[in-house]
Amino acid sequence: MATSKPGEKKLHILQTLASMLENPKGEKITTAALAARIGVSEAALYRHFASKAQMFEGLIEFIEQSVFGLINQITAQQENGLLQAQEIMTMLLSFSSRNPGMTKVMTGHALINEDDRLQLRMNQFVDRIELSLKQSLRLAAVAGEIQEVDISMRADLIVAMILGRWQRFVKTSFKHDPLENSGKQIHFLLS
Repeated sequence: MATSKPGEKKLHILQTLASMLENPKGEKITTAALAARIGVSEAALYRHFASKAQMFEGLIEFIEQSVFGLINQITAQQENGLLQAQEIMTMLLSFSSRNPGMTKVMTGHALINEDDRLQLRMNQFVDRIELSLKQSLRLAAVAGEIQEVDISMRADLIVAMILGRWQRFVKTSFKHDPLENSGKQIHFLLS
């Protein structure tokens, strides 16, 4: 019998949790249901995570590492501030489109009856996205592409658009893809 490497079980638990979040009916996920889906006992889950909140923290860490890793790549490779902002916006919508279960976490839908600190962490995640966009827009202002006074207002509007598209994706049981018609809207917000 092959033994799994350290961390593989944790990853499998998180992947299963994320796939359960993709259920459009949005049924409450219990540790019993998660354990049954994986084919283990609840006690086995708790050997890897102290609580369900810790499982959600694992998903949030994955989301943060993925999104901010991609933002760092974009800002390192693209010198133009407006193009940075455009690529960041497209990446955020694309990440959501490819990860519907994670989108439920990013919008807070999956965290409604969970520990309040998880929602606080997702709020901080959104604040960090806005900060990244402001930095890109500052580059655009320095290059004379937009006015300095527009940076905060524009970043706020962009974040509202991203959140709105994520919300609509979740609220429509993943029928309205966040990327749908996004190119023209992104261009409009950045012009």
